[in-house]
Amino acid sequence: MKPVVAVGTQDFEKVRKNKVFYVDKTSFIKEWWENRDDVTLITRPRRFGKTLNMSMLKYFFSNRYEGRGDLFWGLSVWEDEAYRSLQGRYPVIYLSFADIKGVTFEAAKNSILQKLVRLYGMHSYIKTDRILGAEDWDYINRVRTGMPDEVAAVALNYLSDYMSRYYGQKVLIFLDEYDTPLQEAYVHGYWEELAEFIRSLFNASFKTNDYMERALLTGITRVGKESIFSDINNMEVVTATSTKYATAFGFTEEEVCMALEDFGLSSNLEKVRLWYDGFCFGGRKDIYNPWSITKYLDSGKFDTYWANTSSNNLVGELLKKSTPAVKMAMEDLLEGGQLATPLDEEVVFNLLDESNEAIWSLLLASGYLRTDRVCEDGEEPVYYLSLPNLEVMREFRKMIRRWFQNTSLRYHDFVKALLCGDVDYMNQYMNQITETVFSSFDVGKRPSQKSEPERFYHGFVLGLIVDSGIAYTVTSNRESGLGRYDVILEPHRQEDQAYVLEFKVFHPEKEKSLEDTVKAALAQIEEKNYDSVLLAKGIAKSRIRHYGFAFEGKKVLIG
Repeated sequence: MKPVVAVGTQDFEKVRKNKVFYVDKTSFIKEWWENRDDVTLITRPRRFGKTLNMSMLKYFFSNRYEGRGDLFWGLSVWEDEAYRSLQGRYPVIYLSFADIKGVTFEAAKNSILQKLVRLYGMHSYIKTDRILGAEDWDYINRVRTGMPDEVAAVALNYLSDYMSRYYGQKVLIFLDEYDTPLQEAYVHGYWEELAEFIRSLFNASFKTNDYMERALLTGITRVGKESIFSDINNMEVVTATSTKYATAFGFTEEEVCMALEDFGLSSNLEKVRLWYDGFCFGGRKDIYNPWSITKYLDSGKFDTYWANTSSNNLVGELLKKSTPAVKMAMEDLLEGGQLATPLDEEVVFNLLDESNEAIWSLLLASGYLRTDRVCEDGEEPVYYLSLPNLEVMREFRKMIRRWFQNTSLRYHDFVKALLCGDVDYMNQYMNQITETVFSSFDVGKRPSQKSEPERFYHGFVLGLIVDSGIAYTVTSNRESGLGRYDVILEPHRQEDQAYVLEFKVFHPEKEKSLEDTVKAALAQIEEKNYDSVLLAKGIAKSRIRHYGFAFEGKKVLIG
């Protein structure tokens, strides 16, 4: 009989007690313990088993679960006699920031304060005169919702002190999803305030805490050191490119194969690879998305499970408002290509609006990109990034479609008009789009408008074409004839037409009107002989159509 899948269960005790489907990750306990790092931060995409692993650590180490070795019987960690004696040995402080998603700074801070107050309630056994002096009682009485920042900042530090006195042993601190409130702070515009508050809390908790044995934090992103961790020098940071804990989060191919066999689905391995494989952690390039695998095992159907588990607003908005260079790179990625870029795996949230590298860092940390290889021959490493699998590619395509939800225009109508030669409708479409959609893009908002505004329209139109599913090979910015064309659509079928697109911004010192700019774009196609790449492939001149795109701000003219 195939195992039972308990979808969404993240409590280790519940998983083991109910004997539901579980992939043994207890070797992570041994690996983390034997590395002996004071403070460890591990970043992995959402739904990659972070919370279940943290729950596992809590049940293994916490003295509140002493004698619960039954939860680990039959698992790899229990095969080692030395680790059996570690079970239930340490006082543990455990908390999660996963549900802190306030739309204002005060709401987010109050949620954190409530968690600190609740922690003190959970460990109320420390409130005895045997371990507490007058100053201790004075502080504890100040730990309540609405407490001053200076009281909150040392709450975990002081609780560590009280617990270590009570048990005669230093504590372990486990903090799950530490960066969730920070991402929300960026989205809702209170980043600086929350970063300052959390910096003080983390400094006292992890840097100057003499009562802490070790600490482990998990999250999606490695938030920039200067933002949050500027005073913490004893932290080991493990990102997607680190070799440590490479198989502790996500499923390896061996684990997936065993699961497919248990569920009678082994014949579908190749399709499972196509949909859910492709994540890379350290040197392992065979990591599967565990949430999607679990959902597939439960339903037997292929779908974008991981992409639909929580809001992708941050990623979607960043791409929608990004520079033309980012949109151009996304075009190549959606076609199965690679992006080569310098990269700092620290995500500096206050640079996301102005740094392409910061956007790629966030996408890599969030699981939307994978690292194929790193070249370290130059002054700084160059990362070669790609989309990991079909599920992620489909999510990006849906994301692009959602940009058009506030307009009455149908998504593929522009491409249909282009292929049919309906220039009037192309103009109607583009001008309506500029009014209803582009207000949230970078037209007139970003430095790109001052330098190369045509690249924005270039990237936007490419997004329409690439995602339309038409039987064409779409290329851009390639050499042909005497220059570099903007966009070429090469048909897969001999009987179809080919298309050359050129984008130009209106220059009042050169042209009197947008009509003149269109003529200049069409003339450039002829003068630079952009058709040559198509002619060389046997496509007759009579089957090549030219389009000139001219624009001034939000005004567009196509001819």
